[in-house]
Amino acid sequence: CLWVYYRKSLIATSLIVAVSLFVVVVNYSEKPYFLFQPVFGQTFSSHWIFSKQSYKAFKPHQGYVSIPKQEPLKLHCELCSIVSSSGQMLGQAAGPQIDRSPCIWRMNNAPTRGFENDVGRRTTLRVVSHTSVPLLLQKPQYFFGQGNDTVYVVWGPLRNMRKDGKGIVYNMLRQASENYPHARIYVTTEDRMNYCDMVFKKETGKDRIQSGSYLSTGWFTLILAMDMCKEIHIYGMINDTYCKSGGYRKVPYHYYEAGGRDECAEYLLHESAPYGGHRFITEKAVFSKWAKTHDIKFFNPSWLS
Repeated sequence: CLWVYYRKSLIATSLIVAVSLFVVVVNYSEKPYFLFQPVFGQTFSSHWIFSKQSYKAFKPHQGYVSIPKQEPLKLHCELCSIVSSSGQMLGQAAGPQIDRSPCIWRMNNAPTRGFENDVGRRTTLRVVSHTSVPLLLQKPQYFFGQGNDTVYVVWGPLRNMRKDGKGIVYNMLRQASENYPHARIYVTTEDRMNYCDMVFKKETGKDRIQSGSYLSTGWFTLILAMDMCKEIHIYGMINDTYCKSGGYRKVPYHYYEAGGRDECAEYLLHESAPYGGHRFITEKAVFSKWAKTHDIKFFNPSWLS
């Protein structure tokens, strides 16, 4: 009888320990991603920042909150196809392949209508610059109407995104959410904006503000995708050496602006601008580095990583 008593006690103790360990693991896995980042001034490797272990299915993304409820973004994608706004998309007939992806991401106000064969039809998530919000609001029914279930993630500086009534872009988005209550609109938090700046400084050795740089929508898109997507396919994005290669394909900066600015001319202009330029070429070199430790593939044109 004494042996039976000890055996039962041992089983009960084991169950308690197992349950306790389970609770600890669950709580740990649900911690917001940015809480595990080092504080400013600490040294760390880029491989540690964006290790494949950072991807956790269905975790809330605390750096992005909804309007008006201020709830964290919850979205999970096994495979994300990110469609560039580049003129490289034209004539590639990549639309059917893109549409087979479970999650399709686009940027700013890049349209699909009229370009379906090259860029696809569906949109799961759209990353939008604060400067492009007025362009969305020119066609509010198209972008935010009830039939559109796209998730919108809008990034921008605090001066435009503040919630005290003085943030002009935030006020626009709040009004849009009132006019279209089914719209799924999220904004990037100030902490997340600072984090994206920190990553730029770590990867390039340059302070974004002191170097007169503006991060591109592509930068914010890639950082969010590596946190949310297990595998990433990127369409229409050129690498950092493309414009220096002989006989490169001359295309418009945006596929939907025929006859507009040449892509490489635009990239080179921004890269050398003393102030207010996007460092597109520098960013592409960073993306190439990330592709060596992350499951990222480039199409139309393809990159060797």
